[in-house]
Amino acid sequence: METNARLYTLDYSQARTYLMAAIFVGCNIVLPQLFHLIPQGGFIFAPLSLVILAGAYKFGWRAALLAAALSPLVNHLLFGQPSWAVLPVMTLKLVVIALVAGLVAERTKSVSLLLLAGVVLAAECIGGLGELLLTGGVDATVADFTIGWPGLLLQVFGTYLLLKKLPV
Repeated sequence: METNARLYTLDYSQARTYLMAAIFVGCNIVLPQLFHLIPQGGFIFAPLSLVILAGAYKFGWRAALLAAALSPLVNHLLFGQPSWAVLPVMTLKLVVIALVAGLVAERTKSVSLLLLAGVVLAAECIGGLGELLLTGGVDATVADFTIGWPGLLLQVFGTYLLLKKLPV
């Protein structure tokens, strides 16, 4: 299943890059609050990753990288989540997904479920390795797949639907 979607590669010299990054951060403030209404919803569904993945794919890695670096910090400052101890790992994982998704989209210029699944899997593996190096514990990395599989599916199918339906 492949779709025609307009994909952009925004540059740091464009005001739209910063506007989109601000919109992504805003979405990453609201969306986790909704998912936290579900017990362990933030951990299971990884709503920050969904926004970064869709944003990186649609508007490029630069705008998504800004949002990936700022979203966890802003959420921590406003709501105390993620905790200070988890902040570096979450930021690393979001930066990885921003870079992987943005670079794949820039290179392939196409959107498909298989391509998005590959991006999510690659980003999870790279981010999981980074998490392992930062924490030394394998439990959280394994939990991303055992407990967080609904979020991984949401990232793939949700991003596909967003990219297919976004008018811009």
